[in-house]
Amino acid sequence: LSMEDDEEEDYMSDLFIKQDVRPGLPMVRRMKDAIQKEERQKEANEKNRQKSIKEEEKERRDLVLKSALGNENKGFALLQKMGYKSGQALGKSGEGIVEPIPLNIKTGRSGLGHEELKKRKAEEKLENYRQKLRMKKKANEQAADQFRIRFKNKQEERKMEGDLRKSQRACQQLDMQKDIDVPKETWYWLEPEEEDKDEEDKEDECTSSDLSVSEKLHILTAYLREKHFYCIWCGTTYEDPEDLSSNCPGDSAADHD
Repeated sequence: LSMEDDEEEDYMSDLFIKQDVRPGLPMVRRMKDAIQKEERQKEANEKNRQKSIKEEEKERRDLVLKSALGNENKGFALLQKMGYKSGQALGKSGEGIVEPIPLNIKTGRSGLGHEELKKRKAEEKLENYRQKLRMKKKANEQAADQFRIRFKNKQEERKMEGDLRKSQRACQQLDMQKDIDVPKETWYWLEPEEEDKDEEDKEDECTSSDLSVSEKLHILTAYLREKHFYCIWCGTTYEDPEDLSSNCPGDSAADHD
């Protein structure tokens, strides 16, 4: 055997067997190497990139502002001649400022006062939004109040309708006890069924419909008190007008609450 054959790699050795030969692994390694190379290239470009004029001005300005004033500054030299020491407050008795007035550098292209205008417009927009919220809240409160009023009025109206039916029933009974076959007004008694109504009753109903429930109730209760000495809220028939006036609290529901 020749020397070259001796130096040939033994494919059965541990060195060859321990190599990672998983499918796709070389591709993954190449991708990692490419990403690392790209990152290194970006860092190099960032270091070699020429800074813009504005960036250089900002760096120089920040450097100057961070450094304290030296003796070469004429203003600082004049202050030292008048007894000023570094770190001391201005003023005869030291009540002034210690640090110089900060600079507000304007780098944008907008005109002077533009920022104040933007701020004022933002405040106006916020105030308009708050005003809309207040108006909406007020409108909701008014709607709730109106709903409560309508609900209360509806309840009162239903109660008056119930009192009117009660008065009509009592009027019919008391009239019939006195042999009164026809009511003074059609609506003084409970209305008959629709099929029992004739044309004349319908005309009387149209006339009575001009009166509200409260007006009918007031007229009918007055009739019951004068004619029959009866109070619907007391539920009592009194002997005479004197007995009615002395024992009945009044001629309305509020007087009996």
